[in-house]
Amino acid sequence: MSNAMDLAAWLQRLEGLHPSEIDMGLGRVAEVAARLGIQRPAPLVFTVTGTNGKGSTCAALDNLLRSSGRRSGCYTSPHLVRYNERVSIDGQPVADADLCAAFVAIDQARGEISLTYFEFGTLAALWLFQRAGLDAVVLEVGLGGRLDAVNIVDADVAVVTSIGLDHPDYLGDSRDSVGFEKAGILRQGGRLVCSETDLPPRFSEQVRELQVRMWQRERDYHWQPQTDGAGWVLSAQSHGQLRQVLLPSVSLPRDNLATAVQAFWAAGLDMPDAQLAEALAATSVPGRLDERVVEWRGQPRQLMLDVGHNPQAAEYLARHLGDPADNRCAAVFGLLSDKNLAGILQPLQGHFGHWAVAPLPTPRTRSAAELVTELQGAGQSASAFASIGEAIAWQLDNTCADTKIIIFGSFFCVAEAILWLHTQPGGDI
Repeated sequence: MSNAMDLAAWLQRLEGLHPSEIDMGLGRVAEVAARLGIQRPAPLVFTVTGTNGKGSTCAALDNLLRSSGRRSGCYTSPHLVRYNERVSIDGQPVADADLCAAFVAIDQARGEISLTYFEFGTLAALWLFQRAGLDAVVLEVGLGGRLDAVNIVDADVAVVTSIGLDHPDYLGDSRDSVGFEKAGILRQGGRLVCSETDLPPRFSEQVRELQVRMWQRERDYHWQPQTDGAGWVLSAQSHGQLRQVLLPSVSLPRDNLATAVQAFWAAGLDMPDAQLAEALAATSVPGRLDERVVEWRGQPRQLMLDVGHNPQAAEYLARHLGDPADNRCAAVFGLLSDKNLAGILQPLQGHFGHWAVAPLPTPRTRSAAELVTELQGAGQSASAFASIGEAIAWQLDNTCADTKIIIFGSFFCVAEAILWLHTQPGGDI
């Protein structure tokens, strides 16, 4: 394949290379990785899986590594606007040319082996990380764990953020089956940091059978708010001792940040408390509890973007929004057809004066008409629009200036919102 192909052309080609979007199994991708010699992309590897919280945990862990003077790479998915967001080195997305070079190398090495879009991208990240001579890498699992392409790499520290129901077609329809899939990233005698406090039986069974050393939230590490509300205190295991660190207010979920710190310490790493606090305070993730401002009709308006798309994420969003009686909010919402709408709606009942819904730019979208029917059936006020951008504009035009617009339900939904904000002269983007 020509080296002259640009990134857009490569991505278009990758989408059509394999007959299915998802093809669970490690045989094909492991063979190509072996041919390239990239199964060990750095001396220290963290692998992160979980139903929710992976993105913020990866971002915090990457920040901690770099703040402690280490060169790190971070692989996450999906992206919001640019594919390059998936692969960062030293905190910066890699360049188009570097990704294209990686795709060329993988294409040449794979021969007749068919790879999915995600598998190709995972191998590209590993190839780039290894060539960069990094100290550590953070790898986010795309789906499940056991059969995900990321699992061809043996983690020094495995991280599990949460275990909930999502992707039932691939992971099963019980927390026990999901837990078993996520336990697939564990290795014999390895280390695990686990934020999930309610462990399903088959997950616990895998921890025991593999003799994994586990640090579990609320058992081995925890956090609590300061009495004055200005910050929080993390208590976690560092070099065999319980250590307490006073931390400042942060925008991301504290469970995930605490888990990142415990993973950092579980790897035997350390740095001064003040540096650690600074790294966590500086961590942000686009599209996750992401506060924005747009100038609209001469007034600054508050928006919040959140990629949450399952019941567990909706519960967290509801807690973050606080008492509906104290907060004036309106929703802009889009959802994929395989997601649990009833489960998402339940914790958010009463939080929004009105729901403006729209289809997402993918064949997998749930129609706006279906969303309106379901929402109205649940006693919610809702109306349909042709696009997420139109839904945002309508909410801004039809709500009071102190109403915050919450845009959520999917990566696709948040990506559309960001693209729409780029077209607005007063968008804080």
